[in-house]
Amino acid sequence: MTKRAAEKLFKFLDIYETLRDFIPLVDRIFPVSYADELKAEATLSRGRLGESMVSIFSELENSIQGDSNKTPVPGGAVHPLTRYIMNYLKYVGEYRDTLEQVFREHQMIERADSATGSDFDCQNPQAGQSNHHTSSNKLSPFETHMIKVMDLLDSNLEGKSRLYKDTSLSSIFMMNNGRYILQKIKGSPEINSLMGDQWYRKRSSDLRQYHKNYQRETWGKLLQCLNHEGLNVNGKVNKPILKERFKSFNALFDEIHKTQSSWVISDDQLQSELRVSISNMVIPAYRSFLGRFSQTFTPGRQTEKYVKYQPEEIETDIDELFDGNATPWGRKKL
Repeated sequence: MTKRAAEKLFKFLDIYETLRDFIPLVDRIFPVSYADELKAEATLSRGRLGESMVSIFSELENSIQGDSNKTPVPGGAVHPLTRYIMNYLKYVGEYRDTLEQVFREHQMIERADSATGSDFDCQNPQAGQSNHHTSSNKLSPFETHMIKVMDLLDSNLEGKSRLYKDTSLSSIFMMNNGRYILQKIKGSPEINSLMGDQWYRKRSSDLRQYHKNYQRETWGKLLQCLNHEGLNVNGKVNKPILKERFKSFNALFDEIHKTQSSWVISDDQLQSELRVSISNMVIPAYRSFLGRFSQTFTPGRQTEKYVKYQPEEIETDIDELFDGNATPWGRKKL
């Protein structure tokens, strides 16, 4: 009778389980004259609780679809909606068996209401039901709802990722949220087994693709500055073009460092993986370019002007990315 807020699901589940466990004991506790009436009332109440819980799940799905907040999360961090839904589902997983029962019973009641001559037994709602594991391709009603919730969350996050003007930051946002979701799923045996290995592999593959998109958009552009094409003319290094390549590299790397040091990756493993992959992509290419062309400049002031970074300095700066605490000048305070 009250508003069916998502947080009430767990209170309803507790009451539902209590009633479910109480009904078989009625005949042993009360005289026959009271037992039948008590069982009927308890069964009716349990049924209404089940309807309310199914309704709460529908409202959860609607709330995800209706979350149209247009304010991007600073630094591409994990979105509050992701945290709320995944922590909610983690607790839902602890009641998986009961919710499987609730959704199966609700489906049977719906079928009984729509089919003439149904033999649905309100005193024994599990009678005649089939095990949802008998067919590997057929999902139970609860599994169907859970997968729908996850799909809706994915769609919502994809929409929110488009709020970022920087496509690299969009990829960081999707990596952050995707990793958070996978970690929560992995940490809940009930939900992990429900979603299945195929779902997990698909989401892991999506994460790798966001990683590749990020590398291409950010560091692929930087590596273009180290392209050897056009630098050698008639066996000699074209010094003006070489100067321009070093200047472009320095300016772009400074901009990347300044911008992405304020971006956020809270998962330590993901942060480390990204930094390592960036170093493996940039450092060898820069070291090779430096070794081949730095001697072209006159030692001293000219070299210092164009060769702004040594490979070790580049690596140090890469290790400062994604901390979310850059200064206005793009370098962390010591």
